[in-house]
Amino acid sequence: MAVIGAGSWGTTFAKVLADSAAERGVADPRIVLWARRPEVAEDITVRRRNEDYLPGIALPPALTATTDLAAAVEGAGLVVLAIPAQEVRGHLPALRGVLSPDAVVVSLVKGLERGTDARMSELCTEGLGLSPERFAVVSGPNLALEIAREEPTATVVASADPETAAWVATRVAGRYLRPYTNTDVVGVEICGVVKNVIALAVGICDGQGLGDNSKASIITRGLAETARLAERLGGQAETLAGLAGLGDLVATCASPLSRNRSAGRLLGQGLTVEEATARLRQTAEGIKSVSAVVDLARRHGVEMPISEAMNAVIAGRLDVGTLAGLLLARDLKPEGRQ
Repeated sequence: MAVIGAGSWGTTFAKVLADSAAERGVADPRIVLWARRPEVAEDITVRRRNEDYLPGIALPPALTATTDLAAAVEGAGLVVLAIPAQEVRGHLPALRGVLSPDAVVVSLVKGLERGTDARMSELCTEGLGLSPERFAVVSGPNLALEIAREEPTATVVASADPETAAWVATRVAGRYLRPYTNTDVVGVEICGVVKNVIALAVGICDGQGLGDNSKASIITRGLAETARLAERLGGQAETLAGLAGLGDLVATCASPLSRNRSAGRLLGQGLTVEEATARLRQTAEGIKSVSAVVDLARRHGVEMPISEAMNAVIAGRLDVGTLAGLLLARDLKPEGRQ
């Protein structure tokens, strides 16, 4: 098994795979992380730590890391993508050259590609020559540090093929992670993308000192606009009410561990996008993907006022101080998804 990306979530997911294998009695599982930086790979392999991203967490001995992408992926039956959305396309040619013909690819990526508005399932099936049955996406309330600390949580594994989803779920299930399966890849992906944008708006409220009423209003209306886009693209309403929808939205908007909420809080305190990004040191996918979310919604005739406002903030066209007033100044209407 290989995990491409040794950030907080990629390293945590590799730990999940190792712990699940140990619980299932798998002898000597081979789990390799691909890291961009040699010092991170050395930290994981030699010291069983990734102090840059998961400080204080001991990693299982089954994990090793390398900066050689081909060495990480070659022979792996399960390949996990845990890199920023805007970097995925650039890695696909190298992956395709060494990917086993029967390997299953799993995406942990919660973003859209700018310029094409492509979801990761669309990028991977095309760029890797995969059938949809060999692709799965994992999403849900996945705050990496909590899972690395082995605090119990649940998640969703979605694939067009129920057997693929079940196969992946078996390899991540364990005493602190409970996977559920479904076939709504579109709905799960859109929920994972848009919740980051909504978390930016909630974070801005935090940074401006606004209260829980303001944040609850944005979370609730954010779920409604997520539903409009997901369902227009073929997603299922049940997904929005589940772990990948409401569950992930609540976790991302409420937790101080959320990078997107943290980024929004810094913006609300007056930092520029560049300053907030530098302060975080990790990718806040909402900042990177919001323009693609808005473009996708416009192309499909879906109204997404919170996403539109956040896109204007990130592009420098809207001052964060006017955000709350703008969101409340819309025409009166019934509360449904109109």
